[in-house]
Amino acid sequence: MYKDKTIVCKDCGTEFTFTASEQEFFAEKGFTNEPQRCKACRTARKYDGRSTPKEMFPAVCAECGKKTQVPFRPRDDRPIYCSECFSKR
Repeated sequence: MYKDKTIVCKDCGTEFTFTASEQEFFAEKGFTNEPQRCKACRTARKYDGRSTPKEMFPAVCAECGKKTQVPFRPRDDRPIYCSECFSKR
């Protein structure tokens, strides 16, 4: 049913393949638009122009005591919460 498509990246202009399996995945998820950027440009946008993911710091949740990671350097004067405890607040 699906066939591989060649698409031109709107950021860098290179051609990339939108495979039949990717098209099937998009359809299953209900996505109606085709990708407009190649993998490299999508990754660059994901990291806001940084070449690597944001640095994460280890922390312990002040509520449940679970080990977690946060995208900022924890301070002793402020409590840190894991994502589950944070969403409950």
